[in-house]
Amino acid sequence: MRAVQLAAVNQLAVVSAPDPSPASGEALVRLQAAALNHRDVWIKAGQYAGLKFPCIPGSDGAGVVESIGPDVDPAWIGREVIINPSLDWGARESAQGGRFSILGLPRDGTLAEKVAVPAANLAARPAHLTAVEAAALPLSGLTAYRAVFSRAQLEPDDRMLITGVGGGVALFALQFAVAAGATVFVTSSSEEKIARAVSLGAAGGVTYARLGWAADLAKTHGLFDVIVDSAGGEGFNDLFDLAAPGGRIVFFGATRGNAPALALRKIFWRQISLLGSTMGSPHDFAGMTDFVARHRLKPVVSEVFPLARAAEAFALMERGGQFGKIVVQL
Repeated sequence: MRAVQLAAVNQLAVVSAPDPSPASGEALVRLQAAALNHRDVWIKAGQYAGLKFPCIPGSDGAGVVESIGPDVDPAWIGREVIINPSLDWGARESAQGGRFSILGLPRDGTLAEKVAVPAANLAARPAHLTAVEAAALPLSGLTAYRAVFSRAQLEPDDRMLITGVGGGVALFALQFAVAAGATVFVTSSSEEKIARAVSLGAAGGVTYARLGWAADLAKTHGLFDVIVDSAGGEGFNDLFDLAAPGGRIVFFGATRGNAPALALRKIFWRQISLLGSTMGSPHDFAGMTDFVARHRLKPVVSEVFPLARAAEAFALMERGGQFGKIVVQL
């Protein structure tokens, strides 16, 4: 099979690799499309824990089950599926267990023509989605669903703020919250991205590049019951001034690094909850796929590349030029 292989830090090539073979409890999926995540870029740059080279990255994929290993229902063969990239979550809903990992490292991932995965991690492809759209769904959709519903417990009449709209998880959080009946505002470095978010149902937004953006947002649009963030960094304390009393701030990343000393008095006086979130459980994945199918939501796809141009797909994500998911068609 052809596959994207990382031979070492920043050494990416499309190579010929052996076909994987499904072990007991596993299925072999012939992939039709795969999607990139920031995780893949960090692995390529050597900025991710547990690096292993060579490796085939990729956590998101959609395709057709080609064969199965022992102890797998043969009814899976020939079915169009998406893959849950959250492996070995564990027994507790509240947090992942010690064996938890994500498809694409250390286990070879979806940026290949074929991948072997546990059959328990397969789900039927939502009927209203193309293979390209379905491939864009799993990791970002799962992360957003757990953050918005399982952790922040969004209610239909809540007011939500999503920071840094434009990435996959933030856009899914926007689509999910709008479908659930919440009023959603966004921030971005780009007025164009804010306008596109409004076209997806956001009530409005502000650019965070100017000084005093948080105070201006609070003055103009009020406070928020739920805030979704993945940046962290120095701007994290601004979020406490935007949270309503009893508000929930859920975050699933720290792309701008750790926050400085937290304004603890603001947190306890307003009874604000800080909620960390990572990926999601099998229960979250089932809830997410059901929600997407019920509301006929379609992932926002920024650009589609053939496998031979995978390096260009990585370069687009590295410079942050996307609005939505970057997909590799196989």
